[in-house]
Amino acid sequence: MPSSDSTHDALTQRHWIALTALISLVVAVYLHLYKLGMVGTLSCSTGGGCEVVQFSASGSFLGVDVALLGALGYTAILVTALVGTWARFRNDRRVTIILMALIYPAILFTLWLKYNEFIVLKSFCPWCAVSATTIALHGILVAYDWRRVRRAIGSN
Repeated sequence: MPSSDSTHDALTQRHWIALTALISLVVAVYLHLYKLGMVGTLSCSTGGGCEVVQFSASGSFLGVDVALLGALGYTAILVTALVGTWARFRNDRRVTIILMALIYPAILFTLWLKYNEFIVLKSFCPWCAVSATTIALHGILVAYDWRRVRRAIGSN
């Protein structure tokens, strides 16, 4: 039987964050496995741009593969967003704060990576663009989630 409160049945920003984080998690794992030599050929249509970016100095951060950092970050975002969809946590602002703490620094990190990719390396990696688009979208979605949670708390 459908609930009388449609807000409990609707998809929230957290659902969309979880879905897109899953997609970028798969991409990040693929790139990391390629860098480890566990994936034969990197499927990239930009004439080697992916390899240039992956094996450049900016392909690692503090000695850790950037794709691995992405996989870990997207896993944390995915898990947090999924937990935030549970009825118990649906309007819990702590979930949104954790998402913000994960997403907004990642946006700054992505800007640094994009600068290195486009300006320093003069290259383009479509797989990296998937992650950049995802994290930018997450920034927008988590801001809307903050508004949603504030309204839900205020209406209680």
